[in-house]
Parts: sequence; C-alpha cells; structure tokens
Amino acid sequence: MERRLVCFSHGKESGPQGTKICAMAEVAERMGFATDSIDYRGMSDPSERVQRLIGYCDGLTGQPVLVGSSMGGHVAAAATTRVSVAGLFLIAPAFYMPGYEALTPHPDSPRIAVVHGWDDEVVPAENSIRWAREHGADLHLIPGDHRLGNELDVVLRLFADFLSGLRPT
Repeated sequence: MERRLVCFSHGKESGPQGTKICAMAEVAERMGFATDSIDYRGMSDPSERVQRLIGYCDGLTGQPVLVGSSMGGHVAAAATTRVSVAGLFLIAPAFYMPGYEALTPHPDSPRIAVVHGWDDEVVPAENSIRWAREHGADLHLIPGDHRLGNELDVVLRLFADFLSGLRPT
C-alpha cells in the first residue's frame, strides 16, 4: 500500500533541503508518511510556484498533505484550489502582503493549521490571525521571528500533532 505523501514548499529565500523541511521530513517519515520537497529556487513569481506544485500533484495518487513556509505557505494554500489534499500545514505564511493582498488564497482543505512567530519581522503575525479566523484554521502563535529557528522543537511538536490526526496511508 502506498504511503500518504507530505509535500513541502519552501520560502522565497530558502531551498528544498532547508533546516525546517529536513527536520519536519524526519518527523513525517518516522510517523509512516512519504515525503518530498519541491524546488522553487530561481522562481520569484508566486503564481509560477503554484503552477509547479499543481503540476507535481497532478501526477500523484491519493491526497497529499501540503506544508509550506512563508511564500511556500502562500503557494501550498493556493494550490488547494486545484489539488485535493488531506491537510494543509503553514508556517509564517505570506498572506496579505503589501501589493499582493488580492492574491491571498482561499484554501480548500479539510484540516488547516498555521504556526506563526509573534516577533515575525517579515510577515506580521496579525496577517495569520486574520487569515486563520477567515478560514477556520487552527492557529498557533509562538515566540520567535520569521524563521522560527530558535523554536524548531515547538514547530516539530505542532507538526507531529497535526500529522497524528491524519492517516499515513
């Protein structure tokens, strides 16, 4: 039987093998999920990234779990309008950014969780509060900046809790 896939979308300044993604992939794999990470390096247009993720998901069987950080959170949420998913886990998603407010996605996912740092200097925590309220998402506001590097253990615990509510197959 095929394992459910957790698919990661990295942020604008990151890559497919960033610290958070690698740590989260280990958690997911220990819990019985398959993992993959899309490479968006060299793609600055969020719409192009969304199309790449949709194209990737078109070849999948079953419903993936999409995970995204910063711009990757925007990309993952936007893809759910065209990809049927089991869940959506977002970290400091780039929603309601100046000049891009109209592009903030309206997701279609049965389960959504958002983790955001109170001291985020790139995307204000208020943006995730607003988005989570509008879309009925679970919201976890934790100490930390945009990268949440010092709070990785908290992010991993929240991610494991999120995945525990989903079946790996």
